[in-house]
Amino acid sequence: MNFLEKITGSDMTNEMKEFEVRAKALPTEYQTAWKEILSNLWIHGDFTGRNLMPILENALELLELTSADGQSVEEVLGDDIKGFCAALVGDEGAKTYRDKWRDQLNKNVAKKLGGLK
Repeated sequence: MNFLEKITGSDMTNEMKEFEVRAKALPTEYQTAWKEILSNLWIHGDFTGRNLMPILENALELLELTSADGQSVEEVLGDDIKGFCAALVGDEGAKTYRDKWRDQLNKNVAKKLGGLK
């Protein structure tokens, strides 16, 4: 990845397009699960979402392999896709980008207020 791709995010755009092509080859129930996985994982991303790309790659690969084996989505992911996504990114209490920004803001305010004393 070169500097321009990293700044513009075109590398991620291309990778997401590849993911979508691969996802369209899946059975319908797996495509629905993929869309739900995407919507549940993005809240755990950093500012760019770059940290989620390996997780998305592995989740899609899991769906591809299990659909090829003839397993149902429920057998693979269970009934709680949101919980599955939380488990992918860490533990149940994984911080979202909003939580990270809030923590950073609180630290900055505390530092400024500490300087006033």
